Amino acid sequence: MPYLAVTATSRSSAPAALVYAALLDAESWPPWTSYYEVEWELGVERPARVGDLRTIRSRLGRVCCRERIVEMVPDQRFSYDQAAGLFTSHRGSVDLAPAPHGGTDITWSATYRRTLPLLDKLRRRRLQVLAHDLASYANSIVNRHS
Repeated sequence: MPYLAVTATSRSSAPAALVYAALLDAESWPPWTSYYEVEWELGVERPARVGDLRTIRSRLGRVCCRERIVEMVPDQRFSYDQAAGLFTSHRGSVDLAPAPHGGTDITWSATYRRTLPLLDKLRRRRLQVLAHDLASYANSIVNRHS
């Protein structure tokens, strides 16, 4: 079955460490994403690590997916795959790099097993919105502290 690869980019004025921390802070996601709830399974009270699972729920309260962390490179890369949910073949990665004039370039990429061709456009749009919203959220933190 063919796969769909999607890449979205954005830029934040925030340093990579702050953007990376926002990705790991599941409790911060509802205000800056369209997700109702993002929570670590087993109530992770320690820093997240490879192998941890998180559950993501939509605004309708349904479980959208369960993601497993597969790679963590602090302040540079956060990768996950779909452990359960509608798109079990989904794998994503958020790469962070210093922007030429300060801040952080964000590249959010994902690969999906194709199911319905009409979903391709929706997936591209959704990933771009997530990359933009992450950058905006990190910018708002910087602006609050300046």
